[in-house]
Amino acid sequence: MKDTYIFPAIFTYDDDGISIEFPDLPGCLSCADTTEEAMHNAKEVLGLFLWGMERDNEPIPEPTPINKLKLETNQIPVLIEVWMPLVRNEMDNKSVKKTLTIPQWLNIMAERNNINFSQVLQEALKEKLGIREYKH
Repeated sequence: MKDTYIFPAIFTYDDDGISIEFPDLPGCLSCADTTEEAMHNAKEVLGLFLWGMERDNEPIPEPTPINKLKLETNQIPVLIEVWMPLVRNEMDNKSVKKTLTIPQWLNIMAERNNINFSQVLQEALKEKLGIREYKH
């Protein structure tokens, strides 16, 4: 896994906005209303897409050189850079919602004692898994 990836994106300017595609990464798409928003969205979608590929152990292709892209008149190439340690950290520490079932009497007692269910579950899972500190 690399720390930094740089891939060319193609921004297509149409009357209804800007579409963003990465020719080397089929399915890595986004859109925007302004160029500034397109730059932000391109960086975000590229980071998430590459994180998913890393997580699934998919090979990440070499980027096409920007001068080899074939463009239409309403398109521009833009090099998008992502720093993956930041993306990995954000995704690894992202909170996910879990639905669980406990007896009503236990729920009542816990609520009366102002128990933070998320905190207790995290602590119990760490203990059960023998984890003191998470390192990816």
